[in-house]
Amino acid sequence: MTHPPTTKLNKEILRLAIPSILANLTVPLVGMVDIAVAGHLHHLGTLGTAAFIGGITIGSLLFDLLYWNFAFLRVGTGGLVAQAYGSNDKEECANVFVRSVVLALCSAAVILLLQWPFQKLAFLVVKTTPAVHDLALRYFFIRIWAAPATLSLMAFRGWFVGMQDSFSSMLTDLTVNLVNIVASIVLTLGIGSWHGLGFNGIALGTVVAQYAGLLLAIAIVATKYHNMPFSLQWPGREKLRTYMRMNNDLFIRSLCFIAIYIGFTTLAARYGDVFLSATSIIMKILMLFSYITDGFAYSGEALAGRFIGERNKSELRRTVRYVFLWSMGVAGLFMAVYGLGGDWLVSLMTDDETVANACHPFLWWLLLMPPLGCVAFTWDGIYTGATASRAIRNAMILAIAAFAIVYIAGTLCTHIPTEGSDQQLEIGAMNLLMAAYFAHLIARTIHLTLRYNTDVLARAE
Repeated sequence: MTHPPTTKLNKEILRLAIPSILANLTVPLVGMVDIAVAGHLHHLGTLGTAAFIGGITIGSLLFDLLYWNFAFLRVGTGGLVAQAYGSNDKEECANVFVRSVVLALCSAAVILLLQWPFQKLAFLVVKTTPAVHDLALRYFFIRIWAAPATLSLMAFRGWFVGMQDSFSSMLTDLTVNLVNIVASIVLTLGIGSWHGLGFNGIALGTVVAQYAGLLLAIAIVATKYHNMPFSLQWPGREKLRTYMRMNNDLFIRSLCFIAIYIGFTTLAARYGDVFLSATSIIMKILMLFSYITDGFAYSGEALAGRFIGERNKSELRRTVRYVFLWSMGVAGLFMAVYGLGGDWLVSLMTDDETVANACHPFLWWLLLMPPLGCVAFTWDGIYTGATASRAIRNAMILAIAAFAIVYIAGTLCTHIPTEGSDQQLEIGAMNLLMAAYFAHLIARTIHLTLRYNTDVLARAE
């Protein structure tokens, strides 16, 4: 029989994880719906399914390029607030929130001012067919106007997690994602006698959803946290130096993430629109697992930060152990889901037989995602709660090196051309890209596991 302290800890883990999981369940649905809607637009004009899916994929990649640079607005906020919460410092909790929102709005203003040169620079790196390029630009110049809401929501989400309030974060995320799904379908395909906006409706649906979520988040803070001492107070010199160093580490981490995902997508794009569409679908299905296990990563983040703030090393250690047990249980479940339902998941993403057939040779990679991704994603949450930004940064530097080494070595050893359009060539290229992707997960896992005692446990002393 489980003794009460363990039961209480597991309940706390689930209290924080389940709302995040429920919200995260809708995140991949947004991407899947966007691709599914794009995958059914081939009746418009002369463009095929692959071009529409490619346009969504590259357009979304441009925003990954932008927004991952600002991941510190969520990651840094969550860890700092969780530790202040554990120390029962309400003033610091409030100050971190206000600073993060102000920083988010200033960053969004810069993004809007630099949108045109940014896309020019991005397409110097990202090579696509003319059809995909034009569609991606249409998507980009509409969705860019959601920047103020998107970046502000990062700060709100981080603050909710740090305040041990995953329910409010769930409500915000559910609102964003469900509105996104409905708005994208209606604005793209129309309703009743209105035939919709076509491809442009997918991007506009995202804009509508982001502002809907922001309005709800503001309403939650104004009602639930109206007694918090909100004010804009910049920290002293030493705290400011630590804050900036942490944000710099997280910025470098984000750049490494961007490099890996850009590398994956741009390398895939060299083999044609069908191959790009297939790799996009496989990655969307792969990410289904990460959105579920991230719920436990968020609970690990909130509790790790809280117990570090309390200087409670024993509870921190037990939290890490039980968060991993829950996360590994999810990994086992998803291995069964991927093994039994891979073909069905692909069929949900597209009705184009050529694109669907291109996905089938790579479904076996799905089985590797749960065991290899589980540890990396869970460690990310725990290290975030510990605000161990240097370790997180170094893990991603090693990860990008692993990705590059595996891909380059594989290309040299197998003599796979770096571009072209041939079925055997595409199968070899996809297998090599997937091997490089999983190499980056393994590198992250090894580094963060080795640094646990020094960079996490030691902070609770």
